[in-house]
Amino acid sequence: MKKRFFSTGLVSLILFLVLGGCALPARGAVYSAALDGTVGIAMENFVSDVLDRAKNEKGELVIFRLDTPGGLVSAMRGITSAILESPVPVVVWVGPQGARAASAGAFILQAAHVAAMAPGTNAGAAQPVMASGKDAPDADMKRKLTNDLSAQMRSLAQLRKRNADRAERMVYESLSLTAEEALADGVVDLLASDRESLLLALRGRSVNLEEKAIVLEPGSEVIEISMTLREKILQFVSSPDMAYLLLTAGVLAVIFEVISPGGFVLGTAGAVMVLLGAFGLRMLPFNWAGILLLVAGIAVLILDLFVGGIGVLSIFGLAALVTGGLVLFRAPGGELLNVSVSFIAGMTVALGAFFLLAIFLVLRSMRKKSVSGREGMIGAPVEVLEDIDPTGLVKSRGEMWVARSASGRPIRKGSFGRVADLDGIVVLVEETAERPPLLEETTKEKEESL
Repeated sequence: MKKRFFSTGLVSLILFLVLGGCALPARGAVYSAALDGTVGIAMENFVSDVLDRAKNEKGELVIFRLDTPGGLVSAMRGITSAILESPVPVVVWVGPQGARAASAGAFILQAAHVAAMAPGTNAGAAQPVMASGKDAPDADMKRKLTNDLSAQMRSLAQLRKRNADRAERMVYESLSLTAEEALADGVVDLLASDRESLLLALRGRSVNLEEKAIVLEPGSEVIEISMTLREKILQFVSSPDMAYLLLTAGVLAVIFEVISPGGFVLGTAGAVMVLLGAFGLRMLPFNWAGILLLVAGIAVLILDLFVGGIGVLSIFGLAALVTGGLVLFRAPGGELLNVSVSFIAGMTVALGAFFLLAIFLVLRSMRKKSVSGREGMIGAPVEVLEDIDPTGLVKSRGEMWVARSASGRPIRKGSFGRVADLDGIVVLVEETAERPPLLEETTKEKEESL
């Protein structure tokens, strides 16, 4: 009887565990990571690392928070390929409020299994930007690139069953949509103001994963993944704005160190900035015309200081800096890379103000009478301390000098005069009828101090 009761209890326990496990499957973790800044090699590697970790740890869902102005075509293709091949569902959420998925970011948004946006965000403006000086005419090259990128955008939208026509216009017409417009047009799947509301909206949603329909049931456990320090540094220096700033400031610092050595501090800092800028260029597409314009612009600005110009050369130098910044990253692969015009304009204004101020100070110093050396002594007031016949002692600016009369006539003790010239360390004195004004002021100051 006891044996039968034990067997029945054991069978019931096994059935409970099996059925209970089927009814309440264990939920995997939700991984969350931020994709901020330029779409480049650093971001591509980071996305790959996050997806690999989610795969190895059998995660249930990966959420990427996207906020980017655009970036490299090659990096964008690498990220979209990684998302398409991911065995873990991927959600790309453009957020928080104020974020954007511009240019290359629009492709990443369309590649996601679930595309979401927060109110107050925007996506689109994915038309490629070309520069002149290529083998093929700009119009032909741009048409080829536009056709290629629009086909990719349309393919991604069709794969995720979104509005392909509307998504394609982001490339052809540089269309940019707000979150509400994107949802109404079927370009994204849902709106969510924060991560919690996003997780709630995802529950029960079905996505196609490896030709199978998967129902999302994300749990409350969210694992935040951040870039390592190395990845953050790579992301920082690979930003077009930072690369431009580091190169310009670094070259300026090196030139100033060569012109006016000061313990190698400025030169060392400039060399480090140039190396960081060059490392950023290695991760970005650039053309040599932009580099040459930057160097030429800085050289002209420095030259204007030496020739004591009136700022005309500085204007040409600033124009070269602006042009160099605008075309620096206009190279194959950088068609979706947006350079901040406001950043370049602000930096140009700051540099222009600095050099114009420097030119003003140089001109003022050139016009100012010298107060030291031979030129500074000529015209200085003197007081005769002993008869000058043919030599004697005088006092000027609190110093004792051996003096001779400039006219050859003797000058008596107690007389006053001015320095007419210098003969080595001997001053030639011209006698004046009355006390010089500067000497009177000096005498009064001494009496008041006493």
